[in-house]
Amino acid sequence: MEPARQDGAVPPAVRPGDLFDASTDATAVISEHGVVVGWTRCATALLGHPEREVVGRSAAPLLAMPEDPARLAGIVERCRTGNAWSGRIAVRHRDGRALDVELRVSASFRVGADTCFLVSARERHRQWTMGQSVLDGFLTRAPVGMAVMDRELRYVWLNDTLEHFGGVPREERLGRRLSELLPGLQAQALEALMRKVFASGLPVTDYEYEGWSWADPHRRRAYSTSFFPLVDADATITGVCYMVQDVTERWHARQLLTLVNEAGTSIGRTLDVAATAQELADFAVPRFADFVVVDLLEPVLGTESDGTWPPDTGPAPARPPMCRAAMRSAREGCPEAVAQVGDTVDFVPPPCDANLLIDGEPLLVPVLDPADEQWISRSPLRAERIRQYGLHSLIAAPMRARNTVLGLTTFVRTLNPVSFGSDDVLVARELVARAAVCVDNARRYTREHTAAVTLQRSLLPPTLTGGTALEVASAYLPADPSGGVGGDWFDVIPLSGARVGLVVGDVVGHGIAAAASMGRLRTAVQTLAEMEMPPDELLAHLDDLVLRLSDEEAAAGTAARSTTTFIGATCLYAVYDPVGRRCTMARAGHPPPVVVTPDGEACFPDIPAGPPLGLGGMSFEATEIELAENSLFGLYTDGLIEGPDRDVERGMARLGAVLARTGGDLDTLCTSTVRQLVPVPQPDDIALLLTRTHALGAGRVASWDVPPDPAAVGGLRARATRQMRDWGLEELVPTTELVVSELVTNAIRYAAPPIRLRLLRDAHLTCEVSDASSTAPRLRHARSTDEGGRGLFLVAQLALRWGARYTDQGKIIWAEQDIPDPVLDPVPDPLPGPLPDP
Repeated sequence: MEPARQDGAVPPAVRPGDLFDASTDATAVISEHGVVVGWTRCATALLGHPEREVVGRSAAPLLAMPEDPARLAGIVERCRTGNAWSGRIAVRHRDGRALDVELRVSASFRVGADTCFLVSARERHRQWTMGQSVLDGFLTRAPVGMAVMDRELRYVWLNDTLEHFGGVPREERLGRRLSELLPGLQAQALEALMRKVFASGLPVTDYEYEGWSWADPHRRRAYSTSFFPLVDADATITGVCYMVQDVTERWHARQLLTLVNEAGTSIGRTLDVAATAQELADFAVPRFADFVVVDLLEPVLGTESDGTWPPDTGPAPARPPMCRAAMRSAREGCPEAVAQVGDTVDFVPPPCDANLLIDGEPLLVPVLDPADEQWISRSPLRAERIRQYGLHSLIAAPMRARNTVLGLTTFVRTLNPVSFGSDDVLVARELVARAAVCVDNARRYTREHTAAVTLQRSLLPPTLTGGTALEVASAYLPADPSGGVGGDWFDVIPLSGARVGLVVGDVVGHGIAAAASMGRLRTAVQTLAEMEMPPDELLAHLDDLVLRLSDEEAAAGTAARSTTTFIGATCLYAVYDPVGRRCTMARAGHPPPVVVTPDGEACFPDIPAGPPLGLGGMSFEATEIELAENSLFGLYTDGLIEGPDRDVERGMARLGAVLARTGGDLDTLCTSTVRQLVPVPQPDDIALLLTRTHALGAGRVASWDVPPDPAAVGGLRARATRQMRDWGLEELVPTTELVVSELVTNAIRYAAPPIRLRLLRDAHLTCEVSDASSTAPRLRHARSTDEGGRGLFLVAQLALRWGARYTDQGKIIWAEQDIPDPVLDPVPDPLPGPLPDP
């Protein structure tokens, strides 16, 4: 219990007038002989007697009328035995009037030698009673509709409010059923609920439904109805009472809120601008409007600019050029429209202008008037369509997102007779705002995706040629826009000695960063291939490059890593030599190539997989195979073989089966293979590089052993001259004699035997001198007084290009010359026999 306050204030838990507050009760202490022993101020306030007039006197005069002595004796006896008593009793005020009080008598207690009782009293106030006329008036004029139905569900009684709700007079309702009077409501369902109440005896509360009544036949309204049984004294259900409230505003608000919530899951499911606009139109019809058009600014649908409006420079046009992006109508074919999807439009509802798009609020036109002079002057055809199809209410909401103007969405009602209101404007604003964010996301993504695709395609080789050694065809398919552009690439690199380098790779990740990384790797592969590196050594250098670039970007910080960080890559590099029909290859975590023999048998050569690029610390291993003439040799990325089941081995089997049973043109084969294996948009890029191998026949190759004697140079020069004439290359004789002389002389002078000279006639004329030394040749710039040192310098000046490559047996120095004009292809055998003595 709370301790007493020192200042005498009433504790905050109990205030005068509270239900359990006894501080204002009239209290007195009376002995068992009826003498007043104590008297409080509250007793004085209740009865008007001051303390001096009652203390020490009998309490009998305080009673309004003599009490039954037996009753008083019973009260005293009860309280003397330790029990309290309470009841009603009449007392008399000092002015003579009688007061009806609630009297409480405590159990007896001792005060000195006397037995006493604590008596407290509180005046009983008269309760207000309501007459029948007041009750009838209350029920009749209550703001809630009420009615009583008999067991046949016929009206027995109804109040004025229900009569107003239904629009049917009271005298026409009495004795008839609801289904006979209001067919626009769910009469059958309501009567079924009444029968349920009759059967179960249990009430049905807060049943909500929607319909129309004769009071407002052109607008659907919502009601909440409760039913409860009427029971007589014998507990028999004699009827049903139902109460009705008009909850149209609440119902409408809930419907609009549900509409907005559903829009979040129905609009913006793709990253396509036009598709998102169409999703908005499809969602709003017929939920919210009967006819919807979405007009977007032309740059938003295109990629030629960033889509902002008004333009940064120059005055903004009075009517911004827009394009009809989407539309939907409750009528099939959208006959109300004056423009079709894809048409250029400049529609801004009057009296607004272009400022509506920039900073205007949604425009509400509750009632469209086809005779309005502004509509007729701006667009007579639109005014005619308004009249013809009954377009009667409009909301035009500008579409803006992130301070960027995107377009205008127009909602129109035709079949729905209810005009748009202020609540509908809020809904239209929310729908368009959500769609605008999705459209802007799609616009930004489309712009980035297009830039990434453009970058990727610019980094891929525009044309591929395999010379006379290979027929080449390729197919590249970007990933589905939702997946983003990947980093797949392929290349065909001409090498010395009529050889061709083939490469295919896949950078992990998507977007511009993956495309940029792909470009850097492709450039690195071309550079390393030009250095005549074998496949395994080339991949090792490429792996070191990826590691170094990753370390540099990691050191540069988060900003750099977010755009260009190498996560990893796979790669396969192969070199095909048409002279010996040998193909040497190595791979770094990439799928193996596919080989289809001329008789249609497909296989995948067993090549050590090697680690993906960027791991470091592991080696790569090269494998050499022989390819028959007209073999099909294909390189691809994993997007082609993964398929919907993500089973790589099955995908490889499908690829082999498609290539094995399909022949004909290589370009057609390449395209059809991709379409068969990937018939739907895929989440990853797809690259396929197909080649058909050819051998460089003996008639195009001439080779001779070179004795380690400087005197042999003249004989080799003569043989080379004769070979040039046999090939019809007389114009190249002087240059070839000089190149042969210089290369052979250097090999005899500085290298180790065995030495061999070889001439190759392919797309270029190639002169090769091989030896057993691994010493690299060095291009010198001799001084004017030097007698030698100008050999390689002259070769470099006369040849198209020159270089050196290393083999297991030593090295090869080579030089290429252009064949000036197309010539016939004589194929005489190379000169046999030993070199003549000089």
